[in-house]
Amino acid sequence: MKNFLKHLKWRAEVLAYDIVHFFIRAYPFELVSSLGGKLFAHIGPKTSKHHIAKTNMRLAFPDATDEQIDIWLKQSWNQMGRTFAEFPMLCRIKVFAKNSRVEVRGLEQFKAVAKAGKGAIIVTGHFANWEIMAAVLSQAGLPVHITYRPVNNPYFDKRVRAQRASYGIKLMVAKSGAKGAKELISALKKGESIAVLNDQKFNEGIEIPFFGHGAMTATGPTKLALKTGAPLIPMTVTRLAKARFRVEFHDPIVLKRSKNASADIKNGVEQITHFIEDHIRKNPTDWFWVHRRWPKDMYKK
Repeated sequence: MKNFLKHLKWRAEVLAYDIVHFFIRAYPFELVSSLGGKLFAHIGPKTSKHHIAKTNMRLAFPDATDEQIDIWLKQSWNQMGRTFAEFPMLCRIKVFAKNSRVEVRGLEQFKAVAKAGKGAIIVTGHFANWEIMAAVLSQAGLPVHITYRPVNNPYFDKRVRAQRASYGIKLMVAKSGAKGAKELISALKKGESIAVLNDQKFNEGIEIPFFGHGAMTATGPTKLALKTGAPLIPMTVTRLAKARFRVEFHDPIVLKRSKNASADIKNGVEQITHFIEDHIRKNPTDWFWVHRRWPKDMYKK
């Protein structure tokens, strides 16, 4: 009975998503994005996630005033609302079309890696609408395996995968597990690229200072780069205004290769973390603040 009720709940969630998707698809992208932002800005502060977001901002920006934190929180909820509202509409995104709402910088260095017959490891975080980065990678015409964490609701997971396929993502790899790791290594050996989000808590990782506080961080991208020799290229997306974006490929991270493998891995993870920190500092309302990035004890009221 318990299992039946769980599946019934999952199906109800998918039905609600389908109904919303059906009604919003007739409206302009900008309008749907705006409505999503306003809705989350109203509802978000009333949820338990607001405490997590506020705690995170306090840890990251200890010198910020209460007034500044409140402004950032409001803008951050608007950003999240826009991101989730835009997701069902992303099939409309044509990155390289004339008058695209996406500005792309630095793509030539990524293409140069592919032209040389090599694969790259694209590393990024949950910035602005991070799905826009996936759209850029997929529509650039180069094979990129994008890692993802399956949604707990298997019916909704199918919707998510189908939606991502609609705007170009064909090669998706489950984020954890030996099978996923083998797929990623195989792709890199064939000269294909992979893309990994490396900014959330990962208990099986190593502790790295994040805004001055120890945070468990995944080592996967760094280990893959050291193992395969693939360049580690950071990537970001910034929301310029409303529903317009800038996606940028940055200079590769140079990894140390010494006789101390553990130290080399730690150095690589630290460099990625510093890069993510720097982007958040420049765009403090773009990051996904509602994730518990630090130990649970730091979120006690």
